[in-house]
Amino acid sequence: MSAPVLLGSSGDSLREAFGRALVTLADAHPRVLVLDGDVAGGTGAHHFRKAYPTRFVQCGIAEQNMVGVAAGLAATGWIPVVTTFAVFTLRALEQTRLSVAYSKRNVKIVASHPGLDAGPDGASAQALEDLAAFRAVPNMTVIVPADAFEVEQATAAILQHDGPVYMRTGRSPAPRVLPADYQFELGKAKILRDGKDVTLVACGVEVGRALTAAEVLAAENISARVVNLSTIKPIDIDTLARCARDTGCVVTAEDHNVHGGMGSAVAEVLAAHAPCPMEFVGVRDVFGESGEPQELAEKYGLTAPAIAAAARRAIERKRRMS
Repeated sequence: MSAPVLLGSSGDSLREAFGRALVTLADAHPRVLVLDGDVAGGTGAHHFRKAYPTRFVQCGIAEQNMVGVAAGLAATGWIPVVTTFAVFTLRALEQTRLSVAYSKRNVKIVASHPGLDAGPDGASAQALEDLAAFRAVPNMTVIVPADAFEVEQATAAILQHDGPVYMRTGRSPAPRVLPADYQFELGKAKILRDGKDVTLVACGVEVGRALTAAEVLAAENISARVVNLSTIKPIDIDTLARCARDTGCVVTAEDHNVHGGMGSAVAEVLAAHAPCPMEFVGVRDVFGESGEPQELAEKYGLTAPAIAAAARRAIERKRRMS
């Protein structure tokens, strides 16, 4: 086996960081098997295939069968890691629901190419519904890391966790946005920047954009708190409610449909524990189209300026209510 590559570098894609993390962690987890749907080059799983060929299972373009195989392997004590594109996980949602989640099998589903990050592959490959689907399945843990550094830590955490997991990675090179002392904790939101006027809650690629939006707002004397909500389920009720009470309004940002995803999860929490004005940054219930991820983010309103604009609207609504 070749020496592991340093993870979490600037510009690293989340899928490649995930594949290398699996290699780094493989010896500590000898029961881990990686299952592939004939897309190892696109998920980062090719690193594991090269380093541990006898622990790599090629299932072909048959996602429903792959999840069924994973459930069977988990029933005998293996830890199967199912790897494919996010949109293809939806093909196997029934098998995930019944064979994995209902039985609480220790299966990890790790999906690359989420949301508009799938880019030129177009609408048919852009999963804008996966977080809504998987967070609605009982017993599922749902994770969306912000950068390659967090992917490394989250991969270690899900292998330690006993139970079904759905985790997004990413197709495109992603900047490092988390500090060197950052520690991923399953089920815990992390405050990356403090602020008193508005809370920006983001996941995945939107975390970096939220931090940029906070800088834009700071130039206008608006103090924005930024929260990385990398665990969508189980959700961190305490941190979200405290931030909503402290700042009085909240903006959520995600590379996903605004219906049913991370923003909806946050709204459910705040409706019950800390009601306040909210704005939602995400894809507005439409399919995407072919284009580079940054171009699509601009067209569909997922950029830092769009988050900053949503923050101004939330603050204005808060003022009108005071």
